[in-house]
Amino acid sequence: MKLLIVESPSKAKTINKYLGKEYEVRASIGHIRDLPKSNKKAIDIEGGFIPNYEISVGKEKVVSEIKTLSKKATEILLATDPDREGEAIAWHIREACGLKKAKRVTFHEITESAIKEAIKHPREIDMDLKEAQEARRVLDRLVGYDLSGIIWKKVRYGLSAGRVQSPALRIVMEREREIRAFIPETFFIINGEWKTIGRAKESKKYSILLECEERVKEKDEAKRIVRVSKESSWIIKDVESTDVSRSPKAPFTTSTIQQTASSRLGFSPSRTMMIAQKLYEKGLITYMRTDSTTLSNQALGEISNTIETTFGKDNLQVRTYKTKSKNAQEAHEAIRPTHASARFAGNSDDEKKLYTLIWERTISSQMKDAKLKRTKIVANIENRKEKIPDFSTTGSVIVKEGWLLADPRSRGEDQQLPNLSVGENINLLSMSANEKQTEPPNRYTEAGLIKELEKRGIGRPSTYASIISTIEDRGYVDKINKALIPTDTGEVVITFLEKNFDSYISDTFTADMEDKLDKIAEGKATYLKTLKDFYGPFSKDVKSKEKLEKATNLGDAPEDLLCPLCKSHMVIKLAKNGKFYSCSKYPTCMGARKIDGTIMEGPKLLGKKCPKCEKGDLMEREGRYGKFVACSNYPKCKYIEESEEEKKNKSTGVSCGKCKDGVLEERRGRFGTFYACSNYPDCKHAIKAKPTGNKCKLCGELMMEGTKTIPERCSDKNCINHNPHKIEDKKVVKKTVKK
Repeated sequence: MKLLIVESPSKAKTINKYLGKEYEVRASIGHIRDLPKSNKKAIDIEGGFIPNYEISVGKEKVVSEIKTLSKKATEILLATDPDREGEAIAWHIREACGLKKAKRVTFHEITESAIKEAIKHPREIDMDLKEAQEARRVLDRLVGYDLSGIIWKKVRYGLSAGRVQSPALRIVMEREREIRAFIPETFFIINGEWKTIGRAKESKKYSILLECEERVKEKDEAKRIVRVSKESSWIIKDVESTDVSRSPKAPFTTSTIQQTASSRLGFSPSRTMMIAQKLYEKGLITYMRTDSTTLSNQALGEISNTIETTFGKDNLQVRTYKTKSKNAQEAHEAIRPTHASARFAGNSDDEKKLYTLIWERTISSQMKDAKLKRTKIVANIENRKEKIPDFSTTGSVIVKEGWLLADPRSRGEDQQLPNLSVGENINLLSMSANEKQTEPPNRYTEAGLIKELEKRGIGRPSTYASIISTIEDRGYVDKINKALIPTDTGEVVITFLEKNFDSYISDTFTADMEDKLDKIAEGKATYLKTLKDFYGPFSKDVKSKEKLEKATNLGDAPEDLLCPLCKSHMVIKLAKNGKFYSCSKYPTCMGARKIDGTIMEGPKLLGKKCPKCEKGDLMEREGRYGKFVACSNYPKCKYIEESEEEKKNKSTGVSCGKCKDGVLEERRGRFGTFYACSNYPDCKHAIKAKPTGNKCKLCGELMMEGTKTIPERCSDKNCINHNPHKIEDKKVVKKTVKK
């Protein structure tokens, strides 16, 4: 028996169809090892940046199964994805499972011919690729933890920064600043409708829309042009027709498929990559993480046959495309269908849509140019005593469709213009001058940001989707009508990083680091030296910023908004729930206003000393989840308890039942609302749902609110009344009866 190991069960299922009983195909289900969450244990910096990997939670069974199968196997092949991450996963499987004799095989499409050809050429694991991926992982951990640690202290706990997510956020924020600084200018668009005069041989008359070629800034000038236009007769000044060619676009790379799927299908980058992964694992497309536009000779042959059969030989034109990425791996192919003849494939609607997009782009890339006839008509008044700008319009008609036959969605609409001659008279029907204002630059969409990241050399194709997902999930940007808008939190975080760590989130640093990682992959640089050269200066810079002040200020409040307590100027500050106005003399003065200007209720002294430090005064304050009582010496003393008002509101009035005088109260935890004893931590009794006050007739425990089908159920999960619809096993029944 021969053992072949891949990452995905779906991939294993597809490959299993092509290999006989001689092979046992198993999936590692992604990474089986990773760095521990604790940064102290993760990397031995002094020992030479040695990562201390551990088996990922839940992967013990996978490791055990692979070990067992490997003992019976005569040959072990590691067939993980053909990139750095795939190489690293293969190495982790070998090391964690003790597969000393395992060999590596790679393929860029999951087809029978590709799989069988790959098996014929096993090789050793490429340690340069593995070390490049390891360097990236360690580097991201070091930068992320150190920068995030500073942000926790100086901005807010729980926020984060990263080697590539922060430069992406900076790009979004730079555009937002451009928009804020933009000063609109007024101008006038002048357009009208003219009627052509029927000729002797023509029974029909045509109308034509023309627009002033100059952008008029003055209102009086716009009025003059309209007046003169209406008082004068019009004539065709020029008619220019040109033949234009439209060439097809290159086959998809990871970057371009994410951009096109976003604009045409409305898919987010992460959604696009998830669907593409499924198509790849089903053997429908080639590997979806690539920056190459190359197509193999075999693929070109199949594509040519499909074009000849479907669209005719006269539309075929075999092309090669130059890859834009300087670090592209030309051995890889562009994203294409594995079988060019299959125009439609996939199970779900999303899969069918994305597959069709890939098929259209691939097939059209090898077809002849589309031929268009573009016509420009220019008109002006006959009377030249008062001059006005030319009015014109442009139309285009497709003469020969070419590659648009395969990709009709790129066609656009034809704009047919009437056949007019120079010197021909036309009659003005109507004209208007519309006031407009210049608009600021557009905010980035997800597709636009990916294009910009690729242009600046930030990240790699496989990371674009995760970069955007991270800044959205962290709450640093909001996506509104496809536009990415930085949030208050995102603005504070990136402003802090720009002021204090600008060199580490700059385009040049990020792109240079990607180049260094590529050199490790090529064997031209070493793992240890690359990390040493970076981390030495970086760690010193981080330590030098430990004494910085808190950075939650967003600038000065409007001058007319004064502190409600001391009448001093106010500043805009960032809190967990968003922006608010705070007195500039805080913490001496606690005056605050909501962002709409209304006064925020300040802390109230309760006339009691803190029971923990015995020095501070207890104060009632308002927080995210309502009112609470805290020590005035916070953060030196972190004593906190609920206010009496909150306790009354949250009390159920139902006795705890486990202690003498405890009452069950509503509480909030990481998994949502639950009900716990008021005597916590002395009594730790808690239930999941609101108690009804009744007791279970079987076991005597408290009953709690249930569902629509079970209005009331027992709080003891071992009791049959906890879920009457479920058939309990014998142990549970016995335990209930015993009670």
